[in-house]
Amino acid sequence: MSVAMPRVMTRGVVFIHSTPTALCPHIGWALEGVLETRVSLDWIPQPAQPGSMRTEFSWTGAVGTGAHLASAMRGWDGLRYEVVEEASRGSDGARWTHTPSLGVHHCRLSANGDIVINEDRLRTILSRPETTASQIGAEVDRALGAAWDEELEHFRFAGEGAPVKWLHKVS
Repeated sequence: MSVAMPRVMTRGVVFIHSTPTALCPHIGWALEGVLETRVSLDWIPQPAQPGSMRTEFSWTGAVGTGAHLASAMRGWDGLRYEVVEEASRGSDGARWTHTPSLGVHHCRLSANGDIVINEDRLRTILSRPETTASQIGAEVDRALGAAWDEELEHFRFAGEGAPVKWLHKVS
């Protein structure tokens, strides 16, 4: 007889910073597939990119749901998004950012929301022969996702005041 282990639940937020209007229903359908519930998104114009739309919503689900949400939207032309999964019992948080020019960046988050660069990655950055301080800085910036943050920042700012919805994954 197998005993079902209780699922560790977490929550997070999906920010669609900009998308072509034609993708809006497809994004909703993709998110419904992951969350296994009806999704109704409130799309508003993205002032940072005329002709595009934006939305954001909060979700709850099992640990790992953030990765599934990010994967469901990966590779669509013109889509900029961010998925954040909060830290939970026994699991670090995570953030996935995507831009058309840079692709997907993933990082771990501490309980307070700071990006965590693991020990092995830091050792690799520091162990390269003839590495200069500026090269170390560039590698740390890459690990932190600085280029993604820089590209998304004006889209984030333009979305201040956007409505947020809570969505829950059914068990």
